[in-house]
Amino acid sequence: MAKPLIIVESPTKIKTLTKYIGKNYNVAASAGHIRDLPVKNIGVDVEDNFKAKYVNITNKAKVIANLKKIAKGTDEIYLAPDPDREGEAIAFHIMDILKKKGRVFHRVLIHELTKKGITEALEHQLTPDADKYDAQQARRKLDRLVGYQISPLLWQKVQRGLSAGRVQSVTVKIICDREREIRKFIPEEYWTITTDLLAQDPPPFNAALVKINNKKAKITNETQALSILADLKNADFIVDKIKKKTIKRNPQPPFITSKLQQDAINRLRFSAKKTMVVAQQLYEGIEIGTGGPEGLITYMRTDSIRIAPEAAQEALELITKDYGKEYAVDQPRFFKNKNKAQDAHEAIRPTSVFNTPQKIASFLSEDQYKLYDLIWKRFVSSQMTQAQIDQKSIMIRATDSYIFSVSGSTVRFPGFMKLYAIEEKNTDKEIQTLPIVQEGDVLETKKIIPKQHFTKPLPRFSEASLVKELEKNGIGRPSTYASILSVIREKGYVDMEKRYFIPSELGFIVNDLLVASFPTLLNISFTAQMENNLDDVESGKLKEVALLTEFYQGFKKTLDDASENMVSVKGVGVETDIKCPLCQKAVNIKIGRNGHFLACTGYPDCSFTSNYLRDEKGNISIVEKLEDNTPVKDCPKCKKPMVQKEGRFGIFLACTGYPDCKHTESVGQENANTDTGIKCFEPGCEGTIVEKNSKRGKIFYGCSRYPDCNFASWDKPVNQKCPECDSDFLVEKENKREGKFLKCPNKECKHKEKTDQKTL
Repeated sequence: MAKPLIIVESPTKIKTLTKYIGKNYNVAASAGHIRDLPVKNIGVDVEDNFKAKYVNITNKAKVIANLKKIAKGTDEIYLAPDPDREGEAIAFHIMDILKKKGRVFHRVLIHELTKKGITEALEHQLTPDADKYDAQQARRKLDRLVGYQISPLLWQKVQRGLSAGRVQSVTVKIICDREREIRKFIPEEYWTITTDLLAQDPPPFNAALVKINNKKAKITNETQALSILADLKNADFIVDKIKKKTIKRNPQPPFITSKLQQDAINRLRFSAKKTMVVAQQLYEGIEIGTGGPEGLITYMRTDSIRIAPEAAQEALELITKDYGKEYAVDQPRFFKNKNKAQDAHEAIRPTSVFNTPQKIASFLSEDQYKLYDLIWKRFVSSQMTQAQIDQKSIMIRATDSYIFSVSGSTVRFPGFMKLYAIEEKNTDKEIQTLPIVQEGDVLETKKIIPKQHFTKPLPRFSEASLVKELEKNGIGRPSTYASILSVIREKGYVDMEKRYFIPSELGFIVNDLLVASFPTLLNISFTAQMENNLDDVESGKLKEVALLTEFYQGFKKTLDDASENMVSVKGVGVETDIKCPLCQKAVNIKIGRNGHFLACTGYPDCSFTSNYLRDEKGNISIVEKLEDNTPVKDCPKCKKPMVQKEGRFGIFLACTGYPDCKHTESVGQENANTDTGIKCFEPGCEGTIVEKNSKRGKIFYGCSRYPDCNFASWDKPVNQKCPECDSDFLVEKENKREGKFLKCPNKECKHKEKTDQKTL
């Protein structure tokens, strides 16, 4: 009889497993999912209790054949995909393909790829969890029912290639809602008054006005500020009260998935996607000189802050040895989970705290080291003593009406902060060292400073704050956040500007259509409740079919209504309050091959079209002038107005008499962003190369005679022939490894040369 077979999810785990289980087992990998719903159709039979029509994934034929070959003659198979819902689905599909009379399947949950973790998993084998599989199936089917039925609607009404998703679309809505709040925000003026003071002994310090006549200071205009300055001109600043206290801070629990993503984004500048990729590498095993790969962290997809007692005890041993007994708590510190339904895994922690980041640094890549260091310090610090911080506040009275205040703090004992400092929210606030003063001391006034401010709107979402917002509202699961953030960018619904999400025009259009047609589906509370329902399916409190039936009854009615009533941006277009400058009829937003534009509803009698702009408040205006404010001229052929348009290669003028008149003109080099002065490289062209901006703000280089000449290049052309293939020009490129260099644009030519900041 063949040896028992262990089947894992990732091929990279095979070496790590083999290192510890020796020759007693065969090990194989499924390389992720081997079965899925079909690509070309929805794959869910709504008439037959939402039965899934799973098919073998096409490019997994060799993997499936190999699994069958290795399993031949084996009566005992251990299913060891990742210990989560997704892994449970993979386990069930493997079991479905390899089922055979007399063959027994065990489910093993390997939370850490160490000798201890693997041994415990094999000793505590389980039966495959049907409830967990049903929860994963329910999520997959819900996403199919939504995505495969709303996405084609968007292709029909907006443009092909768009997608909608149960969680994805709500995420876009959150970003759009925040942007609209920002655009409609009206700043309010306010003033602050501070004073530079000096006690008998240094250092000098700065105090802020906090109370006027025993009420919170509120200064709304310059007149009030100047009046206060006049009152304070000859006032004595006297120390009124001194408050001292020592506060104690507790360490934070070890990471869960979402918190790891947030800290990696904020502290390491990793994206959510990169964080999960690197964490997967650390979990699956790295060669650290112990005779084979070793898993360095526990499973990285978890909502639990539970810690194994032996892991906490191990951390205490290390803390006592390396930092001193005063830094170690007397008993292991454990943290309570808010949601007990998601307590299947431990928090993310190192598999052994004795694998310190410094000890194994030489075996890790730079990214692996940074993330491991973050995880290691967060976990070890969770078992360290409280930090003790002395806080001192000085209240200063000026006349009977005004109270100024200044606060400072010193760390009496760092405790856990010696290893993992908490990032303060107000990091821009200067921390002052305060002098020794006594109540009643008169302070010397060096300067009184009034300053005007304006209130600011809520900030746009960064990756970290968006993950935090999704988690706070119970939308999706942390393991899905990285893919969600990637998809909404890939589909063009959002752009990133200085590391913050901004909805694109397409994002606004699609969001508004979906909110109007599917208000319940895009409701944040509804989406969060659906996640709770999926948890109930996993815990056995709710049946999968009951969940899907209740959801689909309402969704199908809404879908049918949307098919009939959703506005077609291709056809009618989205209404605006703008009137056509030619015929005074309404102008709507439409979408064509080259993106969104304005079009007159009087077509075909009136064929007015134009690009449009949105100001910071979201108001739309017709683009009637070029960038240098030169008026758009009349068409030289038919005398109708010409309007500015934007195509694949830049801005040009087009006659509004189209299709009767098809006259176009390039926007001359005098209107381009930057004229390089280089003659266009296209044979017979009299234009010059100009620097332009694409619709998304990316710089490219094109001919000033566009659209008559289509020369365009993302790379900066250099007026220098290639010495190898005689190309008319080279292009300037740059990367981290080589810096700036020149390269031939001919793909078949490999010429490359260094540049000393050559210019065009």
